[in-house]
Amino acid sequence: MKKLLIFLNNYKKECILAPLFKMLEASFELIIPLVVSAIIDVGIANGDGHYIVRMCIIMVALGLLGLVSSVTAQYFAAKAAAGFGTKVRHALFAHIQSFSFSEIDKAGTATLITRMTSDINQVQSGVNMVLRLFLRSPFIVLGAMVMAFTIDGKSALIFVVTIPLLSLVVFGVMAASIPLYRKVQERLDKVLGITRENLTGARVIRAFHKEEEEKNRFEEGLENLTAMQTHVGKISAFLNPVTYVIINAATIVLLYTGAVQVDVGNLTQGEVVALVNYMSQILVELIKLANLIITITKAVACGNRVSSVLEMESTMPVDAPAPSQKGEQKNPSSSDDGNIMVQFAHVGLTYQEAGAESLSDIDFSVKKGETVGVIGGTGSGKTSLVHLIPRFYDATRGKVFVAGKDVREYSLEELRQKVGIVMQKSVLFAGTIRENLRWGKADATDEELYEALQTAQAKEVVEGKDGKLDAPVEQGGKNFSGGQRQRLTIARALVRKPEILILDDSASALDYATDARLRMAIREMKEKPTVFIVSQRTSSIQHADKIIVLDDGEIAGMGTHEKLLQECAVYREIYDSQYKKVMRPVPKSGNRNVIGKTNGTSGGKR
Repeated sequence: MKKLLIFLNNYKKECILAPLFKMLEASFELIIPLVVSAIIDVGIANGDGHYIVRMCIIMVALGLLGLVSSVTAQYFAAKAAAGFGTKVRHALFAHIQSFSFSEIDKAGTATLITRMTSDINQVQSGVNMVLRLFLRSPFIVLGAMVMAFTIDGKSALIFVVTIPLLSLVVFGVMAASIPLYRKVQERLDKVLGITRENLTGARVIRAFHKEEEEKNRFEEGLENLTAMQTHVGKISAFLNPVTYVIINAATIVLLYTGAVQVDVGNLTQGEVVALVNYMSQILVELIKLANLIITITKAVACGNRVSSVLEMESTMPVDAPAPSQKGEQKNPSSSDDGNIMVQFAHVGLTYQEAGAESLSDIDFSVKKGETVGVIGGTGSGKTSLVHLIPRFYDATRGKVFVAGKDVREYSLEELRQKVGIVMQKSVLFAGTIRENLRWGKADATDEELYEALQTAQAKEVVEGKDGKLDAPVEQGGKNFSGGQRQRLTIARALVRKPEILILDDSASALDYATDARLRMAIREMKEKPTVFIVSQRTSSIQHADKIIVLDDGEIAGMGTHEKLLQECAVYREIYDSQYKKVMRPVPKSGNRNVIGKTNGTSGGKR
């Protein structure tokens, strides 16, 4: 939490003025009981109406001055808190953008969303309340005790006993509740995670008729959250009754002592009223302080959670590391051949906290302009392999080279300018088609955009929309079909004319004819990019210059389509599952067998 306070550096003036104006308001408030005492002892006792009116005017003036001071203090506090919250959000968002996929996988999307929204809101509220009340409440408590001593030292001893007792209760509750509020936020993360899964997977849930099971899972998460919040609430609720008991007991003792003192002539009636007023002020301020401490407790717990994300260091620096003394590290096998575009040199990849390697001893090279197909069974590591090229993950063993240079020697910006990647899940952002396509190149002309759309077989999609390139895109591209989204995301990658193009199963929603036209158009691009096609269809990769077959994270075969059919059992199995002719019996009334051919994609593995 302390590390977040640096974001208040630009609001030092507000952080000083807000408490000062609050203490100024508190000073006016401490004077009012003395004015009331004077009205009783002088004005009422002597029947002096003019004195009473004069004192009432003074009391109203003190109230108005206190109101102006309070409003001014709240303005400065709100300005500092809102500015603080804005800066923390910007810093946290920028820091999350620097994360590699490993950190995002480790933290979890639901947790990051909670910390960006709910947690920062709690911290912002805490800063606001601290600036307004953290000095004001103790100032009035101690000020009331000092003012009581100026009236009567014997009666003021009651304040000396009461205030430490109240402080013990307040800080005891705070110490007990801080760790529990952290657990509350963790359970809130789980509820948000379930909510996010249900919203993104609503169609799947309905398709499998799992609504009731998901409702029960959500209710279980809510019950756990409610139970923890109830437990913390009981501890926090312990605060108010105990403080009221202590204050009321002290008030009773004070009234008794005051009555005795009035009888012997040591105190006046007005002074007893003033003492009771000071005790009431202490009660009000300690209740405020108790609520403030609850808010601070939540804010500290949430602030620590935000800090933990800010302290999480990315394993992938944005800038390229400084060259070693030995000079730039080149791939020894490609240093003599400038035609090699991508090379994996005995690469292994182990995800964080994984028990075994996801990729093992991956070794191959690809020349400029070649098309490489990547295929394999489910979980064989196809996506993991292509994610190493733009450094979404770093290889844990071996090296990956692009244009003869270790990818770690590039800055992320320089490397990713060379690579255009289309992910498995097609994601479009709210805005227009033009804005989405210009993610690939911010200054792209309409001519360049239409050229990319033509290659991606998406020109007809744009032409069929009102507004053409300025047609609206809803969040996530919900107003486009799956195939349209895929073609638009491919066009977005092509706009920048990358040297390396990665299509990670990005044509799965396209029909065979469109898929074939897409591959032909990419092959005919004048820039001749090096293309990696990850697919579950052998038809999509059988014309590639080289096909890499993965099996359980290892290369099971590599070569052309014809070679792999003869030499690689894994590839042949995938091919046969999609193209093998199957003899199917016909009804008994028939006089011959019908030869059927399955050409779907359901048999393909990923």
